[in-house]
Amino acid sequence: MMMTSILEVEHVQKTYKGSTLGIKDVSFTIPNGSIVGFIGENGAGKSTTMGTIIGTLRKDGGTIRIFGEEMDLNQVAFKEEIGVVFDTMQLPGDLTVDKLGNVFQQLYKRWDQQAFSDYIDFFSLPQHKKIKGFSRGMSMKLSVSVALSHHARLLILDEATAGLDPGGRDDVLAALREFVQDQKRGILLSSHITSDIEKIADSLVFIKGGEVLLEVEKFALLDHYGIVQCAPDQYEQLEKSIVVAYRKTGEGFDVLVSNKRSIPSSMKPKHVSIDDITLLLMRGEKG
Repeated sequence: MMMTSILEVEHVQKTYKGSTLGIKDVSFTIPNGSIVGFIGENGAGKSTTMGTIIGTLRKDGGTIRIFGEEMDLNQVAFKEEIGVVFDTMQLPGDLTVDKLGNVFQQLYKRWDQQAFSDYIDFFSLPQHKKIKGFSRGMSMKLSVSVALSHHARLLILDEATAGLDPGGRDDVLAALREFVQDQKRGILLSSHITSDIEKIADSLVFIKGGEVLLEVEKFALLDHYGIVQCAPDQYEQLEKSIVVAYRKTGEGFDVLVSNKRSIPSSMKPKHVSIDDITLLLMRGEKG
């Protein structure tokens, strides 16, 4: 049987004592060969979800399956299979890039020194400069190089393009696109830069208040979904099954619909970007 998903997250929950942050019921999948954009505001539950997947946080409930098997944090093999880049990652500052390669060679059974050297060249990083002298953008490129160089099958990237200039972001996105080319790997990518996600993601997961609001293929979102501005009486005419979210404006409503072709002809949907949709989902009410 052909395995179709790299990652399956089902009804995962995590609460923190004395805090409203956490995740209530998170479910989504990452199919083979796909890049999933993970979108939500600060505190929405993105980092908590990622923490439960990589095992730095213990979930309170739900199931996480990686490569068809339930996640077992005691199995070293799982850690080999997952590459991680977090915005707050610290690499040993006193080492140079070439020395860092030697360290990871000891840590990962499948460390690929040649691939690492190629990525260092591709990102134009200095081999012999101590890492503590790196800018934030250089450190992010270095973290991405490490994650891509031990033949992982799943990449978990939390704000991996933060602190990069547009050229650097383009380079990282190109490397990620190439990573999933063989259709046997997958990426979960969170970013506040929605244009990066718009460029690279195959599907999108929107999270708010610890709950997934919407999981949708990017093509379907941009092709079928729309935002319509309407007066209260027009809002009543909308088929309720297509209303995903709405937000009250001065005169009426901004409404996100899942099928812009089935709205009354008197209403004209706006041409929308992922940014527009994100804003309405995050700030509006659920339909």
